[in-house]
Amino acid sequence: MANTELWKAWEGRVVAGKFPLRRWLGGSDHSAVFLTELGARKAAIKFVAAKVSDDKQLSRWRAAAQRSHPHLIRIFEVGRCEIDGTTLLFLVMEYGEEDLSQILPQRPLTPAETRALLPPVLDALAYLHGRGFVHGHIQPSNIFAVDNQVKLSAESVAVPDTSTLGGGVKPNIYDAPEVTAGKMSSASDVWSLGITLVTVLTQHPPLNERPVPDPLVPDTVPEPFRSIARDCLRRDPQQRRSVADIRIQLQPDSTLVPTASKTPTGKSRFGRRVLIPLTVLLLAAAFVGVKLFTHPENSATSPSTTPEQQPVASTKAKPEEKLSKTTSSSGAVVRQVIPEVPKSARNTIQGRIIVKVRVTVDSSGKVKSAKLVSPGPSQYFAGLALKAAQQWEFTPSEVNDQKTSSTWILRFQFARGSTQVFPMREQA
Repeated sequence: MANTELWKAWEGRVVAGKFPLRRWLGGSDHSAVFLTELGARKAAIKFVAAKVSDDKQLSRWRAAAQRSHPHLIRIFEVGRCEIDGTTLLFLVMEYGEEDLSQILPQRPLTPAETRALLPPVLDALAYLHGRGFVHGHIQPSNIFAVDNQVKLSAESVAVPDTSTLGGGVKPNIYDAPEVTAGKMSSASDVWSLGITLVTVLTQHPPLNERPVPDPLVPDTVPEPFRSIARDCLRRDPQQRRSVADIRIQLQPDSTLVPTASKTPTGKSRFGRRVLIPLTVLLLAAAFVGVKLFTHPENSATSPSTTPEQQPVASTKAKPEEKLSKTTSSSGAVVRQVIPEVPKSARNTIQGRIIVKVRVTVDSSGKVKSAKLVSPGPSQYFAGLALKAAQQWEFTPSEVNDQKTSSTWILRFQFARGSTQVFPMREQA
């Protein structure tokens, strides 16, 4: 199978009477992949040399074909064939325009691209692990761009501890230490994810040599990715992070805001057409992590305001305080704090992000408690609003000349060019 000229000579053949080999796409020392057709759509067909244990391999592929997830490459058909007297196994699957290993020789991914890449990978792994399967080969060459979506290859999916490392393939730099002993678990996928994470950010896998206890993650890897990688790359599988833990750790807070994505260099379709659009498509979709890319509310017009609802916030990004001389029996704002929004985060806003916070004000005018009423589409911006609301101050409300508590709704409106807040006192 290692003869490239032989592979290319197969172009134009028809396999199983229905799969034309349109173009050789690449291969390894044990496989070859061609562009083919499945009805009117493009597909990829992969060939592997048949072995004595090929029934087991076909069984694994058929089981993998039953797994259905938006971020797993679909397997359409598997079988046996013969080309020029050579017996082969084949599987027909979705065609990936490009895989991540084709990008890394040109450039590393930016932190923003990496933050967009991880959610679909984690979603697919959570799906597999939750059903008792492992992926078995998390690495850049198995992360594809398919119709502007990130997807993992699926042919290596197997039940833990019963797979044979991809049909006899020797472990590579992405495989966990226990794989060499024939052991595999969900923790093995986490190790491979850690190696992949460092590789996509630095273009090189971390140093993984004894007697170093665990692989060394370079200090140049930014947070939160450095901490995630370190927790993935523990030689003891029991000490590694779970996929659920990684998802939580990936959620940004005020110190972990993704930097603005730089314009990719070179002619890579994956970087230009997939990773950056996915920053919008994936983080605005159903992933449970933080969603910084949002859409305007249904109404595109400015909210109507009453004198009590006039915005008191500045268009400046820095927090600032303002004093109001206006007082009344119903109370008034005397100190307001505007959330500080980093430019990199502000640039991700599309339209407006609306967050509503209810604050309970004590008889001294201090905020006693603050609670999100409407968090909006972004946990990050909701957190900024909540933190700022807790620092507001008011003149005390009075009833029969007695100072009393009050409740206010603070409506935070984040846009690319400004942040505004509309306070409104709730009636008792």
